[in-house]
Amino acid sequence: MIASDDYAFLSDLLKRHSGLALGPGKEYLLESRLPAVAVTYGHGDITGLVHALRAAPPKELVKHVCDAMTTNETMFFRDGKPFVALEKELLPAAARRARSQGRPVRIWCAASSTGQEPYTIAMIVAQLESQLEGVKVEITATDFSAAALQRAKAGIYNQFEVQRGLPVQLLMKFFRPHPDGFELVPDIRQRVSYREINLLDPFPSFWQFDIIFCRNVLIYFDVATKKSVIDRMATLLLPGGALFLGGTESTLGITDSVVRAPGNASGLFCRPQDLEFHTVKAA
Repeated sequence: MIASDDYAFLSDLLKRHSGLALGPGKEYLLESRLPAVAVTYGHGDITGLVHALRAAPPKELVKHVCDAMTTNETMFFRDGKPFVALEKELLPAAARRARSQGRPVRIWCAASSTGQEPYTIAMIVAQLESQLEGVKVEITATDFSAAALQRAKAGIYNQFEVQRGLPVQLLMKFFRPHPDGFELVPDIRQRVSYREINLLDPFPSFWQFDIIFCRNVLIYFDVATKKSVIDRMATLLLPGGALFLGGTESTLGITDSVVRAPGNASGLFCRPQDLEFHTVKAA
């Protein structure tokens, strides 16, 4: 059983370095995920690991601890509605705006995990190319976890992973058999650019996006951190831009830099001045 002062120390460390707010009663998470990290670094158990973390630890160790606590739950076409909205309304509208300005459409997946979300978007883009009339779509995918990003870049998924949300016709069209399951064809993998990003850190100053996906990650942050992340994302949205949060996530009582688009797909938000752009009614 983890000592109370060690739990408090680890909770503070995780919040400061990754934004994860454990709160009380989550000792079991640390006890199930950190022993392997302790062994890897030669500390034997969590008590030894905490001792090392208290004594000016290397950044690599802190990052590994935070990585171990990251939840990488994801699946292809997760929750459905956001991707219907993307295909039917948001992407064609963004392409029209981008074409008139002579630029590509830019999409950011801010918590891309092992790649299912950005590759879902890439498959949608590939099937819409004739409608986009030559407009390029740039997909940037980021995550805190280096291990998750490494898996995402490989584009290899097992039988269970491809059965979760992926229509069989897309499996046949965009995947090839692999000894470990199925591998995405190069055309889809090459449409996504991966980058390791901590959402607590400043975003690159040159970033601007038509659509941002930040789904099911803010639920792990406290209110102040949620506000900081959403407010900074709002500044990256181009006119008419859209921000997708998780279906159960809300900005009420947190910030007014973005508002829920009325009558729209689950989890769709935009800046108040852009409400006129969003009339999506995806089923």
